[in-house]
Amino acid sequence: MALGPDRARLAREALSGYPSGPDAPLVARSAALARAESARSLVLVEGVSDQVALETLAVRLDLDLTAAGVVVVPMGGAHAVVSHLVLFGPQGADLEISGLCDEAEEEFFRRGLVAAGLGTPQSRSDMEALGFFVCVEDLEDELIRASGRDSIEALLDSQGDRGSFQTLQKQPAWRDEPFEAQMRRFLGAGASRKSRYAGLLVGARALERVPAPLLGVLARAAR
Repeated sequence: MALGPDRARLAREALSGYPSGPDAPLVARSAALARAESARSLVLVEGVSDQVALETLAVRLDLDLTAAGVVVVPMGGAHAVVSHLVLFGPQGADLEISGLCDEAEEEFFRRGLVAAGLGTPQSRSDMEALGFFVCVEDLEDELIRASGRDSIEALLDSQGDRGSFQTLQKQPAWRDEPFEAQMRRFLGAGASRKSRYAGLLVGARALERVPAPLLGVLARAAR
């Protein structure tokens, strides 16, 4: 009988270089803040999955973030954006700052920009002009829509996760939901799964299919 993929090994490889476990958000933030001391430009993101997606995309774009003086900082949630903007913006270290957030957290970021003296954005286009980009509905939704069902199912097969996903699809609460909603639930249900698949989905896409907010924030940060 043919053996399937070594799921544990593949999971470790997908997050090589990133912390795992319950302390991962804190460890990732601390490491990024240490690198920020010598940076010229920061990208503020909500969590580790956003960091993985952007750093994976940078590699695909042949963009050396270290050489460009860019650090992606996972803040540990949108609630922390004001303190980070004040610390690193014109009232603090006065670095170039850009950011990426989910649609539900857009207002947190908008208010943070005002509080930090970076501008008074009234619309999403105003935010983009200041270097802050919004994922609709969130990072996972952007990546799922950009990838499509066939590509995602092939990726699940390659990671040995198709069976686990099919189990979720059969659950009464999810069996009648659209594929996209099922996949978002699947990504949110497993330990480190959001972060792991953030990198895998970005890595599997043709660059022209990568969601615009990710491309936009990296272009702004590296300019």
